[in-house]
Formats: sequence, C-alpha cells, structure tokens
Amino acid sequence: MKFNPRKRTPYIFLLMSAFVIVSLILWNTNSFFRKFKEEERLKMEIWATAQSELLQAAEDQELGNLTLKVLGNNTSTPMILQNKDGSIRTNNMPEELTADSAHIKKKMRQFANENTPITIEDRGEELATLYYGNSEVLKKLKYYPIALLLIIFLFGAVIFFFFKTNKASEQNKLWAGMAKETAHQIGTPLTSLLGWNELLKTENINPEVTREIEKDISRLQTITERFSKIGSTPELKMHDIVSETEKAYQYLKRRSSKLIHFSFSSNIEHLQVPLNMPLFNWSIENLVKNGIDAMKGKGNISIQVEKNGNHVNILVSDTGHGIPKGDFQNIFNPGVTTKKRGWGLGLSLVKRIIEEYHNGKIKVLSSSKEGTIMQISLKASH
Repeated sequence: MKFNPRKRTPYIFLLMSAFVIVSLILWNTNSFFRKFKEEERLKMEIWATAQSELLQAAEDQELGNLTLKVLGNNTSTPMILQNKDGSIRTNNMPEELTADSAHIKKKMRQFANENTPITIEDRGEELATLYYGNSEVLKKLKYYPIALLLIIFLFGAVIFFFFKTNKASEQNKLWAGMAKETAHQIGTPLTSLLGWNELLKTENINPEVTREIEKDISRLQTITERFSKIGSTPELKMHDIVSETEKAYQYLKRRSSKLIHFSFSSNIEHLQVPLNMPLFNWSIENLVKNGIDAMKGKGNISIQVEKNGNHVNILVSDTGHGIPKGDFQNIFNPGVTTKKRGWGLGLSLVKRIIEEYHNGKIKVLSSSKEGTIMQISLKASH
C-alpha cells in the first residue's frame, strides 16, 4: 500500500511529538530520582553524625533531644551498622532475617552496590561503617519510568487497534458497496440476455445452443446473487450438504480442464445443515479454483464429506505446491496471495462466509510439497 506524502506528514509529526513528550517525562523522572537519592544521602549522613555522637558519649552522659530525634525518626531506610569491633546492628529490617549472618552479609553487599557506605569517624579514627539501602519510596520511584512506558505503550496500542478496526470497517463497507453495485450493474444486461435467449428459441437453431446459454445465464444469476448478499446477513435454510456439495463438485468438474482429475466421496448419504446455497457454493468454488491454480492446471482435486460427531467436515484436497506452515493463518487475510496476478480476496471471502455467516470454521488441515487439504467444519442439525 502506498501512502500520500501529505497524509504521512501528520503521522510523522504525531510520532515525533510522542517521542519528545516521552523523552521529557523520562528525563524529568530521572532528574527527580537523582535529586531524591541525594536528599536521602544527606538524611543518612545526618543520621550517621547523630550515631557518631551516640558512640562517643559516655554511659552517664545525656544526649540532646536533637540527636535522639534524628536517630529515632528514620523509620523507612533499611540500615546495617558495622562497628569497628565487627558487631552489627540493623534498623528498619525484618527481625526474623537479622539473625541470619549470611543474609546480613548479602544485604551489606547489596546496600554497598546501591549506595556508597558512610564511614563514621572521630578525629580520624573510624568508629563504624553505615550500609544503607533504598527506601520503599525510592524503590517505587525507580520503577516508575517502566510503569509509565508500559501505560504509554498500552494507550498507544489501544489507539492503534481502534484506528485499525475503524479502517477495516470502512474497507468492509467499501467492498460491500462495490459488490452490491456490481450485482446491480450485472442485472441489467442479464435481463436483456434472458429476452434474447427466448427470441433465439423461436428461431430455427439447434436447441442445445439455447440450453447452454440458459446455463450460463443461470450462472450469471448465481454470481449476481452472491455479490448482492455481501455486507448483509444471509438467510440460512436447511439443505442436504452431501447432495449440494456434490452438485457444486459436478458443476466444477464439467467446466474444468480434462487435465484435472476430480473425485468425490462421503461417509454419509444425507445430512441436513443450515446453509445459504449461493454463498456455500461460492466457498467450494474458491477452494477448488485455488487448488487448480496451485497445481498449475494439472493434477488431482478431491472433495470429501465426513460426519464427525455433531459436525460435518468438507475436505478439499489438491496436489499442488503446498503452503508454507508460517502462512497457514495469513492466507485468510485480505490482500494475501501467492499468485502473480490476484487480489488475495478468495480465501478471505471464504473465511467470512463460513465463519461469520455459517458459524463454522475453516483451516488448512495439512500442506506439503505433495499438496494441501483445506477443511470446512459446520455444525450439523440433529
């Protein structure tokens, strides 16, 4: 699909604007994180100073209210204080874990990686070393940019799928409109052909000629009916799927090359299934024509009807070049085709007819260099 450069400009502008906004938010968040970390460092240095006074104080010396308040107010930052004699004190850490010396050593290494330890000194003499980790607020703030990016990504995804769905809906309306208009346009010359054929019957010509013309006119009427039903909910009626599938098979067999060998089989004689016959026949026709194209006009086409529990399966097999396994789902998307010339709408229409109109399923049952088997599965009536 080609885009008009003028139409592309607003999208580029929106993408650049979104990139700039996200970059500014991340930069601002990172700046705030570093500033908050510096504030926490300053708070811990004040606590270390208060701890230094406590270590230097005599046993009978009373400490000032400020020192006690500083030491008592820090209730959020996890700390490990290692005295010069090797003894260890912890603060703001789970009590059940502080008795585990291996866990404490592991935490000291973790804290040292998060923040540079603070050495508590007095006149050049080292009294203790303070290891401290990030507070809960700082930890949450650290992951805030990731959460923000995730929210922006989800928001962008919602917008993308909204526009994609909206565009697909518009395309469906366009295709439906074109199909109905095509059916309308075919109707006028078709009526004239019916009249001309009736006149030919009155002339002294071979009756076989007019019978063949009637067959082609009937075929055109079927095509017109198919196109007229696109975009609207078709009416389903009970039909014998075995005989109807065989009729479609016989029609295609008579009008195909003699180089194509057709075969039909069924493990049941009759089965009533709700169908819209023009659309169902269209589906069978598309699958068979795809198989013939894959075989390049020479090979075997097999159609099988099989009852399987509450469902009936129609298998259309060919001996063509096969479909890559990675394309089993893609081939049902509009515009996807392996042909040099083609719109890539055949299998897309089949999928819509079977799954949306008949509440069935269609899939590539198997495919290899020896050929492909397509399966239509419909719910059978009881």
